[in-house]
Amino acid sequence: MGMVRQIFTGEPLIALFVTISLGYLVGKIKIGGFVLGGIAGTLLVGVVIGQLGIDLDVGIKTIFFAMFIYAVGFQGGPQFFHALNRRSLNQLASAFVMCFTGLLCVLLAAWMFDLDRGMAAGLAAGGLTQSAIIGTAGDAIGKLGLSAESIKTMQTNVAVGYAVCYIFGSLGPIIMVSWFLPMVMRWNIRAEAVKLAAQLSGGHAELDPGQFDAMRTTDTRVYAVAPNSRAAGLTALAIDKALSDASVEAIFRDGKPLAVTDGAIVQADDRIAVTGTVSVMESAVDFFGRETTAPSGMSLVQESREIILTNRALSGRDVGDIHDHVNVETRHGVFLTAAKRMGRDLPLLRKLVLKSGDELHFIGSPVDLDRVQSKIGYKITAAAVTDFIFFGIGMLVGMLIGMIQFKLWGIPIAIGSGGGCLLSGLMFGWLRSVHPRFAALPLGASNFLRDFGLAVFVGIVGIAAGPQALVAIQKYGSTLFFLGVGVTLIPQVVTFFFSYFVLRIRNPIEALACVAGGRSANPAFAALLTKAGNATPVVSFTVTYAVANVFLTLWGPVIVGIVAKNAAP
Repeated sequence: MGMVRQIFTGEPLIALFVTISLGYLVGKIKIGGFVLGGIAGTLLVGVVIGQLGIDLDVGIKTIFFAMFIYAVGFQGGPQFFHALNRRSLNQLASAFVMCFTGLLCVLLAAWMFDLDRGMAAGLAAGGLTQSAIIGTAGDAIGKLGLSAESIKTMQTNVAVGYAVCYIFGSLGPIIMVSWFLPMVMRWNIRAEAVKLAAQLSGGHAELDPGQFDAMRTTDTRVYAVAPNSRAAGLTALAIDKALSDASVEAIFRDGKPLAVTDGAIVQADDRIAVTGTVSVMESAVDFFGRETTAPSGMSLVQESREIILTNRALSGRDVGDIHDHVNVETRHGVFLTAAKRMGRDLPLLRKLVLKSGDELHFIGSPVDLDRVQSKIGYKITAAAVTDFIFFGIGMLVGMLIGMIQFKLWGIPIAIGSGGGCLLSGLMFGWLRSVHPRFAALPLGASNFLRDFGLAVFVGIVGIAAGPQALVAIQKYGSTLFFLGVGVTLIPQVVTFFFSYFVLRIRNPIEALACVAGGRSANPAFAALLTKAGNATPVVSFTVTYAVANVFLTLWGPVIVGIVAKNAAP
């Protein structure tokens, strides 16, 4: 142990990376259906390693948290601002009620049990499972102008409160969303998800796990054009119009390939390659003739392309409406195979309403994809390089916003660099969605900033809190745990029934998804998806999740500003 202490104190960064590695290893341990997760695991391992008295530069913590919170804002910016509309008003209200009720529960607990600012913020971070509160609250505590000892004690208490309350904070929403609330309301989640999917698809039946909808699958087949077929003598575009959801991709005549243009005429005895939905292809024999093998040496280049929706004329319209109103000359040869919002798969059904910033996956020939891309948005691969000019400006703006101090009902509030970078990230993420030429931050890069930034930050917090953490746990442990249970459960119960009876969010899947999203509870959302058996909860969860991430993160400095008690050094 002496040699380990010597290595860690001689080079503290070794201790940091050991903490992150072991923390994520511990976080993968699965007990039943519960997984602790890498962030909570890193914090706990950091507290243990911190007992060795390791001193890490706090500047590292600050910069990595700023990058983490900027990436969070950047990824959520498009959906946050696009969610601010009348159609999502009830869901937005539900998310705000959840966040505000959680804040009230934390403040009431702090007042009744005489918690200091740090412990109250830790209770919020763990009970509401919002790791970002650790940073925004700790940042605000550091600006109070108190003694270094008091600041360090309260920042330690933030980490302790988070660690004690986090486990039930993660389990509680899973229990509420997947068991308790459905039991109280006598809902069958799977049956309700099937019913909602049928509504969204215009009445098409939702299939059971293991089955697939052939209308969502495309295929390429080769046909020998019969002399008496309906295709003989028609142009390629006329065939595309007749088939609607299939198109001619290649024509072979006398063993030689022909250039396929809209005006190319198909003749008897040609062999043609046709791409389309499986249901159309099954009946194409009646249109062309018998199915045959591809000519020797034939190749057909197709591309799978991801396009970000930025065309405002398409935003707010459902998939079926767009398909039925866009002429065949524009859409032929291009097939929508998947849609994502904020990285989450959406149910690809006719009634799915698309929003700006959605990631649409198409297959087709490069020429056909180029034709529709300009009418939809921009290719996601175009954002493969980070725009460091706007990234630097975004971080600068965030830091400047964090320096602003103001009073709320006479209470001094400073959101700090964490809150500032969150707001800056939201703005620049929205800017990227409406002006795709600017502020590129690829998904892989933003995910790395988000995940690694938080891991480094939490690891340093745990290491710094180590020496005092055990004392704080002994003093507040059981009391803090039960307070965390209250902070976890009460907002969910209040918000669910408020949303159901007042906001009239009556659809079971949407109501449960709003509870999970309003808590930014990813484990609960995963449990709900498993119970639903399809992706119908995604849309409601995404709207409320984006709003909750912003407000819960901002509660850190609000709690520090409202709670008056400081910890004794």
